[in-house]
Amino acid sequence: MNCGIAAHETIRRYCNEKIRQRKERKMSVLEFIKVVILGIVEGITEWLPISSTGHMILVDEFIKMEMTPEFKEFFLVVIQLGAILAVVVLYWSKLWPFYIREISPKKRKELNRMNPVSRMALTFVEKFCNKDKWILWFKILVACIPTIVIALPFNDIIEEKFNNYVVVAIALIVYGVIFILIENYNKRRKPVCTSLEELSFGTAFKIGIFQVLSVIPGTSRSGSTIIGGILVGTSRTVAAEFTFFLAIPAMLGASGVKILIFLVEGGGFSGPELGILLVGMVISFIVSMLAIRFLMGFIKKHDFKAFGWYRIVLGIVVVLYFALSGAQMMPV
Repeated sequence: MNCGIAAHETIRRYCNEKIRQRKERKMSVLEFIKVVILGIVEGITEWLPISSTGHMILVDEFIKMEMTPEFKEFFLVVIQLGAILAVVVLYWSKLWPFYIREISPKKRKELNRMNPVSRMALTFVEKFCNKDKWILWFKILVACIPTIVIALPFNDIIEEKFNNYVVVAIALIVYGVIFILIENYNKRRKPVCTSLEELSFGTAFKIGIFQVLSVIPGTSRSGSTIIGGILVGTSRTVAAEFTFFLAIPAMLGASGVKILIFLVEGGGFSGPELGILLVGMVISFIVSMLAIRFLMGFIKKHDFKAFGWYRIVLGIVVVLYFALSGAQMMPV
């Protein structure tokens, strides 16, 4: 009798364990789908001037990830790295500042007349460095100065005070209106800068000042710098491309700091969490490639008004949804 009860209990436990494992597998598939969706949203909204924050707060409202707040923040940082990698891959030929070339006999004679230290340094530059690409990188670094000096010291305070759906919605609508007004104004103007080579250091710095505005949630980093580029006289193509390039140090710096803080504070992740990070980053990378190609093709034939109207509609949706759901003005 006791043996029968024991056998029955063993079978019951075995069945319960199988049921639990099936549920875990289903949850894993569900989490995978959520990660894919978040990667798609990041890949699209990071580069189109429509605010990744505005979309993420809506996605987060409907897609609840089964992860700790610390790991979730880490995950959102890592998928940004996939988006940055897309820019590097697409624009590698415009960004990589090194090559190997032969030095002309005339130039070599000039170098031979120099002292050994100068000759060695300038020989390296002439043979391996693409000066035009280095100049572009210096322009990018100059454009980062306003953000480093003005925005970075107050980033945590701004996130704490302004990272809520009301501010995000207002920023979406206001910058949507600005896009429409600027494009109407821009019809009467011809761009004075139609290539990255024509972009001066002063113009790059001015565009960098506009990037500071993106610390306000809902503004859109790409949106603020594209607006700045158009206002200071660049073509839409130059404004968009410089925005992409400017994102590399800006996003790498911000992501690097957050990753370092996460690891220093003892943060870690399991095998499944590593899988989540990799899937999110790969999806973000692929979708970013498509989004950037789409945007560059779109602006060759159209202006940015469509994105302005989209922002206005999204801002209204955010306000209505959270107002009707009775949400408090809490951080997103």
